[in-house]
Amino acid sequence: MVVAVAICSALLGAEALAHGIGGKDAAFVASATGPEPFAFAYLGAKHMVTGIDHLLFLAGIVFFLHRLSHIALYVTLFSLGHSLTLLAGVLFDIHADSNLIDALIGLSIVYKALDNLDGFQTLFGFRPNPRLAIPAFGLAHGFGLATKLQALAPPKAALAANLVAFNVGVEIGQ
Repeated sequence: MVVAVAICSALLGAEALAHGIGGKDAAFVASATGPEPFAFAYLGAKHMVTGIDHLLFLAGIVFFLHRLSHIALYVTLFSLGHSLTLLAGVLFDIHADSNLIDALIGLSIVYKALDNLDGFQTLFGFRPNPRLAIPAFGLAHGFGLATKLQALAPPKAALAANLVAFNVGVEIGQ
């Protein structure tokens, strides 16, 4: 998994940075002055299926899971953390260094790879509780997107409704 991250990062360059929003999507978000639930739901789904950081982390989460109920649980835990910091970061204007958050997102992928390889048990004699670790890293992933959205300075009109629609799209994308 770590090798896959390194290869993807090398091949994708700047696109490998977490939560990049560019082009027409960025222009749309920056200019949306009213509720656009379908457009923001689409962007949320697109964010999930095109975000290499999400794909790698979620692949790591579900890699060894055999029951659909477990997959749903862990993906939902990730999504709850993601949604919380995305909404709080943007709506309450909470700022952080986006490079630091992106590094934490990269660490989440390395963490999950090490966890899947039973590295924590081998190296440290214990395994962190995934029901705590996964939503914690979801917080980082959501805050990563919040920092990118803050940089676009979207209009406050209908921002909450559009962010909720975006999160619905994220769930659909998952």
